[in-house]
Amino acid sequence: MKDSQQEVMSLEEQRKRLRQLIALGKERGYLTYAEINDHLPEDVSDAEQIENIVTMIAGLGIQVCEEAPDAETLLMSDATPSVADEDAVEEAEAALSSVDSEFGRTTDPVRMYMREMGSVELLTREGEIEIAKRIEDGLKYMIQAISACPGTIAEVLELMERVARDEIRVDEVVDGFIDLNARPRTRRNSPNRRTATICWTRKRKRKRTKTARRSTPTPTPRPIWKS
Repeated sequence: MKDSQQEVMSLEEQRKRLRQLIALGKERGYLTYAEINDHLPEDVSDAEQIENIVTMIAGLGIQVCEEAPDAETLLMSDATPSVADEDAVEEAEAALSSVDSEFGRTTDPVRMYMREMGSVELLTREGEIEIAKRIEDGLKYMIQAISACPGTIAEVLELMERVARDEIRVDEVVDGFIDLNARPRTRRNSPNRRTATICWTRKRKRKRTKTARRSTPTPTPRPIWKS
């Protein structure tokens, strides 16, 4: 019994806050999105529901703005302030009755996603940097936790034994490992291998030429006889 009474009071409080919001909009001629968000019930966070409420408010001749417009902008707009009266309140209640059925209806996954996205402010550059640092720290903690896992340690020891038995290479296990003493492995028909073969052939040919020059005896010049 108490729960039902509290629910009725809560619904009446919500409608009262919305009536006050519309009365304020009728008096000034405009409302901001922040004011609408502050006066909406907590369970109204679906994007479609909020859009319906904003459309309903705009249909009452109330301009909905990102921020409060200046006097010149307000005069140039179509929205004209009017004194809130009983007719405006009745009109607001009639419009709110069409929105009441939308409250609490959030079962579609897309709408649930849009609701969550609409309730979160956009990130600034500082916020993106902070989140990136938190992600980086989280990756470090994750690697530390995985490294301390007994299954991970056993797998690493098994890989070490396979490397010791020459079943696998270290660079197949360790990412970024560079063996400075190992010969570069290239494909048989790759350009790097062909270039290396050509350079080796030229070097060997020059070496043979130098050796042949050294082994060839220098001819002795013949004496020139004068008569």
